[in-house]
Amino acid sequence: MKRSVEITSKIMASIKSKDTKPELLLGRSMWQEGLRYRKHYKVSGKPDFVFVKKKIAIFCDGDFWHGNNWKIRKLKSLEDELDSYSDFWKAKIIKNIQRDKEVTRLLLKDGWIVIRFWSSDIIKDVKRCTNQVIKVIKE
Repeated sequence: MKRSVEITSKIMASIKSKDTKPELLLGRSMWQEGLRYRKHYKVSGKPDFVFVKKKIAIFCDGDFWHGNNWKIRKLKSLEDELDSYSDFWKAKIIKNIQRDKEVTRLLLKDGWIVIRFWSSDIIKDVKRCTNQVIKVIKE
């Protein structure tokens, strides 16, 4: 049985955009390593974490919202994933992906280093993600 539009809308609206579980995990892990960051700094795209002096912007991209859900579901492609979505959700995900690319482009143009993590990767191995940040900071 298919869920109603109203129920789906209510569920999706309740999903947090700040202080998500992956953000909290990564933030805690970086803090434990002595890394001091700013959260939701006012620069293009409002990154989840920023190291201002080093000009490093970190995003924790939700797999569903940013177009990685197809990999988690072990589908062949993003198109396979989007085929099961309504026109509204398909357009929203595509727009999010395009916006992510534009934000990354703008930040790079302004001299920022951009790191993007999938939420699922943070949850799977937060230490690996933290080590990647440490490596970039040291470069």
